[in-house]
Amino acid sequence: MQIPREKWSHNFGEWFDKVIFEAEIYDYGRYPVKGMGVWMPYGFKIREKALSLIRNLLNGTGHEEVLFPMLIPEDLLQKETEHIEGFENEVFWVTKGGLQQLDVKLALRPTSEVAITYMESLWIKSYRQLPKKYYQIVSIFRYETKSTRPLIRVREVSTFKEAHTIHETYEDADNQVKEAISIYKKFFDELGIPYIISERPSWDRFAGALHTYAFDTIMPDGRVLQIGTVHHLGQHFTKAFDYKIQKADGNLDYPHQTSYGISDRVIAVLVSINGDDHGPILTPLVAPIQVVVIPIPAKNENDTTKIMSYAKEITQILNENNISVYLDEEKDKTPGEKFYYWELKGVPLRIELGMRETNGGSVTIKRRDDLTSKVVIKEKMVDEVKGLLNEVRRSVRDRAWIFFNQKVKFSTDPDSAKKSLEEGGIVEVPWCGEDSCGLKVEEITGGKVLGYPIESKEINESCIVCKKPAKTTLRIAKTY
Repeated sequence: MQIPREKWSHNFGEWFDKVIFEAEIYDYGRYPVKGMGVWMPYGFKIREKALSLIRNLLNGTGHEEVLFPMLIPEDLLQKETEHIEGFENEVFWVTKGGLQQLDVKLALRPTSEVAITYMESLWIKSYRQLPKKYYQIVSIFRYETKSTRPLIRVREVSTFKEAHTIHETYEDADNQVKEAISIYKKFFDELGIPYIISERPSWDRFAGALHTYAFDTIMPDGRVLQIGTVHHLGQHFTKAFDYKIQKADGNLDYPHQTSYGISDRVIAVLVSINGDDHGPILTPLVAPIQVVVIPIPAKNENDTTKIMSYAKEITQILNENNISVYLDEEKDKTPGEKFYYWELKGVPLRIELGMRETNGGSVTIKRRDDLTSKVVIKEKMVDEVKGLLNEVRRSVRDRAWIFFNQKVKFSTDPDSAKKSLEEGGIVEVPWCGEDSCGLKVEEITGGKVLGYPIESKEINESCIVCKKPAKTTLRIAKTY
């Protein structure tokens, strides 16, 4: 099944920048610090709904929310040299307090492994206290030197959900990695975001990680965006702090850790993956307004008053049934102007009420995803609205997955792989498993290696580089 992609996908960058501002989601480029944007009220509500979902998933699996300071002293950050080397070109430093030069430079949090490990070493002394699963939703700061993009590549990531867990054994931590992947799958599935899960190659792991697993999606322009990562840290950070706990056998040893995170990019994807020339099509799960009610004025004032009274009645009924609804009573805009405005906002359903509906005790419901209309009587409206919201949710999810699957291809030679990359999406190529061949793939195709599948599967092909028998596939893409 082919899905028509309107012209917005062919000029996606311009469309995205326009939509997030005009739909009052995120104001970027006007705040006087490069790489930082402002969440506007409508966007903040989308963000709030997405965060509510991830909080429920984490709280329901034994995670506890914490809040750590934004500042990390330089000597603490440098406890783990590989970690600081991984971020050293991106760290923002605070060197003065007022007019006084600080004795120790303070970093604006680039991530929190060292800060949390330090406090864990004070809190947790025995295997009896394990496992511990902490998370926080905070801002992190990285001095991005590449071209910044709103919500996608910024210098303040203002919606960074980072989880940090600690365990007695490697196996316990490995099981936690599996749980983290399961949580993120549920999260993205609920939001209708398609993804592929890969283990990052050794040269592209998170600094200090034994294994890094990444969730990637494909944006409308065919470029790939990382939307979540899970890291098995082993004993890397606890050894750096010489932090040991008492194990069940009575011995002292370094505990094992994991960490995993998502960011503002989730909102960027929610706005982007379904849309048309008018704007985004939001899944009802995160839409701040699920139904907008638009009265159609009559030719005389008495009839218009009746329509408005009926519109308020309809709005109240929907409110009482826990449906997020907004009545647009603006008098200075035509119905057409209102239609355009709320389509730009991505509101899933629109109810139009004129004299015909008022006299007939009915409503006209229009879906944002396909702009089809349906007339139903008032008594059946609530059930119909709930059913249509579920249909829109399924529709936008299925539409996104169909587009995604069409953009994942398999190639066995560099020329076809390179051609597929130019068309956008993810290309899988046979790989022998050697790092040297993996790095060569990037060189000969011009793409970036995403990693390899986390599930093992037989592949009866030769490595795209060395022609030895392939052990797995390597995924490559043009990325943000």
